[in-house]
Amino acid sequence: MLIRLWRTHLGRRRGLLVGLMTLQLLATLAALTLPSLNGRIIDEGVAVGDTGFILRAGAVMLGVSLVQIFATIGVAWIASRCSSGLAAQVRSDLFARVGRFSAQEMGRFGAPTLISRSTNDVQQVQLVTNLSLATMLSAPIMMVGGIIMALQEDSGLAWLVAVAVPVLGIGVGLLVTRMVPGFRTMQASVDAVNRILREQITGVRVVRAFVRERQERERFAVANRRYTASAVRVGNLFAVVFPLAMVVLNLSMVAVVWFGAHRIDAGQMSVGSLTAFMAYLTQILMSVVMATMMTMMIPRAAVASGRIGEVLDTRSSVAEPGEAVRLPEGPLDVRLERVTFTYPGAEVPVLHEVDLLARPGTTTAVIGSTGAGKTTLVGLVPRLYDVTSGVVRLGGVDVRDVALDDVWARIGLVPQQAFLFSGTIASNLRHGAPEASDEELWAALAVAQAADFVRDQGGLETTVGQGGGNLSGGQRQRLAMARAIVRRPDVYLFDDSFSALDAATDARLRAALRPWTRQAAVIVVAQRVASIMDADQIVVLEDGRVVGHGTHRELMDDCDTYLEIVESQATEDAA
Repeated sequence: MLIRLWRTHLGRRRGLLVGLMTLQLLATLAALTLPSLNGRIIDEGVAVGDTGFILRAGAVMLGVSLVQIFATIGVAWIASRCSSGLAAQVRSDLFARVGRFSAQEMGRFGAPTLISRSTNDVQQVQLVTNLSLATMLSAPIMMVGGIIMALQEDSGLAWLVAVAVPVLGIGVGLLVTRMVPGFRTMQASVDAVNRILREQITGVRVVRAFVRERQERERFAVANRRYTASAVRVGNLFAVVFPLAMVVLNLSMVAVVWFGAHRIDAGQMSVGSLTAFMAYLTQILMSVVMATMMTMMIPRAAVASGRIGEVLDTRSSVAEPGEAVRLPEGPLDVRLERVTFTYPGAEVPVLHEVDLLARPGTTTAVIGSTGAGKTTLVGLVPRLYDVTSGVVRLGGVDVRDVALDDVWARIGLVPQQAFLFSGTIASNLRHGAPEASDEELWAALAVAQAADFVRDQGGLETTVGQGGGNLSGGQRQRLAMARAIVRRPDVYLFDDSFSALDAATDARLRAALRPWTRQAAVIVVAQRVASIMDADQIVVLEDGRVVGHGTHRELMDDCDTYLEIVESQATEDAA
């Protein structure tokens, strides 16, 4: 997967990559030239006292050094630009892919792992990409070129190179193979830490209400210790690399000086050649370290890229149609025909052959006990899920034959858990209607019984915290309703949206909503019978099956399940 990401995203930057390779070649050749020039200065300048040669060769060395400096700067700049661009594009692709996921895929992955894959995993890929680009050519050229140049200086010490390079390469290679399982464990541990942290932040009120701070701290501490332990294990192995490289390098230098001194004494080698040979051996061993450093980073990046690829390769179970059909203009009816739905992995369907017709200008209420399938039924209309069997139609058209954006554009959904985005009240209300005027926003707020509290808090530019955390549950719910009302959709879906409202506010809101929905089909999921008594039709669900259908009065006479719900709520109200 890492190679695929490189091929896909770096392939768009061929011009920069050609420039990077050219600069790397220049920088490496310049680095290989400097030790030889230094050796000549010692042998042909210092040893014989030729000041002119020292100055001329020194000027050449200065020029070569400047070439190396500017080429290295260019390599670093291009590598950083390419790796940052790759990371930005991968994050964008992940965001776009997750944005098209259905509720099924969101439930499969979960928010914590999707966040860590979009941040931590992408960062690992960016890091190894930067390092790979910076050493892509320089390390192998330096290694091979250094060996050739060292042998030109003195072939009698070639055996030192033949010993030092394999010893360092094998030693580091053994360490790298032991790091790979640790990297996998680290990435899984990051997911666990993110998951627990997110749960504790979003559920802080529940934690405090049940006095579970100590237990939650311990739960987080366990996950944190696991991540720390895996990171320490990998870090301990990583910490051995540089000492190992330094030991091999220093022992090699000692050996070069020892055996080189004997060759100089025997007249088989000059002092300048010994100096150059030492520099080349250092370059060779450091290139081995650079290559192994990159090799060490690749396993973790490979694990991270695999996790990224798992998201990018996941196709939403709610797919776009091959040849999309346009929805008819004007009001739309909603029809469910023998709809059955089963969650993946479940043995029993949530909905069993449900039939329902919601006509424009009418209100259809869905009621039932907890787990009856009410929310699932509402989620099938905007294709948050796709039916297992049967058909959901909008305006007589199967929703699976319509482009998703076209379906969503005609529906106003108020979910069971109202969610607001960080920003202002105005920006949240315009989420579904960007061109809406302030007058339209205030009108929608008035219908949703939210105008008074918005005005008291500072108006449309009142700041909304992340998730609407600075507002009460009822305020969030009313703003979510206003957001749907501003859109003026053809179909309204209220998924238990009145549960956070008191009875008086509920009644006023429903009365104000009727003039706005005269041309729209309205489907309301409710727990309270009082919220749906005036509905044109009420559908009663029990264990995913329709057990009652009609008006409130008809169901009181004919549906035992509905009668039980009414009586239980009447008892609760009396108590």
